[in-house]
Amino acid sequence: AVALSQAVYLWNAETGDIDELCNVEDEGPDAHISSVSWIQEGGGHLAVGTSWGQTMLWDVRAKKQLRKMNGHSDRVGALSWNRHVLSSGGRDNLIINHDVRIAEHKVANLASHTQEVCGLAWSPDGMTLASGANDNKLCLWDAAASSTSRPRYELTEHQAAVKALAWSPHERNLLATGGGTADRCIKFWNAQSGSMLQSVDTGSQVCALQWNPHEKEILSSHGFAKNQLCLWKYPTMAKVKELEGHTARVLHMAASPNGSSVVSAAADETLRFWDVFAPPCKSSGSKRGASDFPGGAKSKKLSRTMHIR
Repeated sequence: AVALSQAVYLWNAETGDIDELCNVEDEGPDAHISSVSWIQEGGGHLAVGTSWGQTMLWDVRAKKQLRKMNGHSDRVGALSWNRHVLSSGGRDNLIINHDVRIAEHKVANLASHTQEVCGLAWSPDGMTLASGANDNKLCLWDAAASSTSRPRYELTEHQAAVKALAWSPHERNLLATGGGTADRCIKFWNAQSGSMLQSVDTGSQVCALQWNPHEKEILSSHGFAKNQLCLWKYPTMAKVKELEGHTARVLHMAASPNGSSVVSAAADETLRFWDVFAPPCKSSGSKRGASDFPGGAKSKKLSRTMHIR
């Protein structure tokens, strides 16, 4: 699913077909889609955040809108699912937990940030919600948090907006976060204790983070000056590869269902597909080297680019 201005498009990786799911042009010339997120189980439902503060739930197979959920007074720029609970983060500094099964969907208003919430991510075990905002703060919330709750931890080590959030699929309670232009760091946290484990200055704005599901590696996407993607070994943070091609900051990344490919979406209005995460090696003794890395010395096919316009 790709949001572009006033529309949400569905791209079929098998056929290459592109279908329009919804369009919000009736809401006015300035209305646009500001976030999208697939439900975890089944994959048939898509949450859509809008510039006027409403969150929609769509049945993608039926191409039918199931419901509209209000609560925010400004754009919804971040969404994350935890089973039947959808968390939305807004420009109004609020996080709202919606239980999509019930009519009175709003089950918690989480207020701690003082500027726009630009990143949300539920932990794989569903116990912790991480939130990042333009106030440079990272908050960790318990799953049982109510509207009167405070975060489990408020972490202020980043020196710029915290948009990039990614939970490790390999180690429980391990969270990676990325800071904006004035920070440039990827930081790793123990979410149980609230302690920072490591910090690495990447040299440029960190826009998004994506863990390799097969190996202990993490992919970061960046802004000025190179607008590149970087693959790092964890925990050494040795840089494996830089992937270049985008001409503006790389705002989003998403992994394919099998975990081997990553799509990046940038402000240059292109999507690029990277075969960056190699599946597990069948022979236990073999290790992936730079020469057999997609886009390395033995491969000239670095990426495929698709424009949606």
